[in-house]
Amino acid sequence: MDLIFPLVGSLLLVICVMVGVAFLTLL
Repeated sequence: MDLIFPLVGSLLLVICVMVGVAFLTLL
């Protein structure tokens, strides 16, 4: 149960970075 939260946190961080990079490249 303790391993789920860091995994979700890192996954959300990776998604946010990918969305940010894609947004900047589209601009």
